[in-house]
Amino acid sequence: MDSWVRFSGQSQAKERVIRAAQYACTLIGYTLQKSGASAELILGLKQLESHLSLGRKLFRLGNSVEALESAKRAIHLSDLVLRFCITVSHLNRAMYFACDNILWVGKCGLSPKVDQNKWSERSFRYYLFSLLMNLSRDLYEIKLLMEAATSGKHPSAKLSEENGVVSCGSSFCHPVALQIRLLIHIFQSNPPLLLDLLKNTCDLFIPLDKLGLYKTNPGFVGFCGLTSSILSILTLLHPWLKLKP
Repeated sequence: MDSWVRFSGQSQAKERVIRAAQYACTLIGYTLQKSGASAELILGLKQLESHLSLGRKLFRLGNSVEALESAKRAIHLSDLVLRFCITVSHLNRAMYFACDNILWVGKCGLSPKVDQNKWSERSFRYYLFSLLMNLSRDLYEIKLLMEAATSGKHPSAKLSEENGVVSCGSSFCHPVALQIRLLIHIFQSNPPLLLDLLKNTCDLFIPLDKLGLYKTNPGFVGFCGLTSSILSILTLLHPWLKLKP
């Protein structure tokens, strides 16, 4: 109960819930459309999705400042690769939120002259760059953990090589099979890393689709957005699941 009270008190948490509802509408609307539902029902879901999207933008007002502060903290990380990936990711997030705020002003009618298509494209472009940096950071951390394991610095690293075949305890594994087993062990030992990788991978398909770089369909985008939103909510409910730094 305490975790839920803490969760509901965060504006970020409320934005994540609205995001999950928005992409759930996208997924449901696409599914109903494929099954031949009435046009009126589909239109109602699209309008609800639009209202939820606008509500999310309201909760994200001012997030650019928070992203810039996070970038300032990341500059002091000792690891050069992590410093670069995390700092650049936060800077792109700051630009993404700034573009999003301009879109909100336009969609609310406060400034009808705002070119929504132009700012939407810019927003998704910065979002894409941020996700690419996040995924680079995830892959780098996986690489570090695998290197630590194979060099004997990890509990799972009881390995030896004999004629190109790797020994795994009492059995023998092909090197590729060993890498897969090692990767599974790393994810089991590091749930925050696994969740972050899954979340960023799901989110990646959203800007790729919106920018026309990898077209899928609204159902797939809705599924990816809903999945990543649920994973984000999990990290807010259980902070230990959030990847650090």
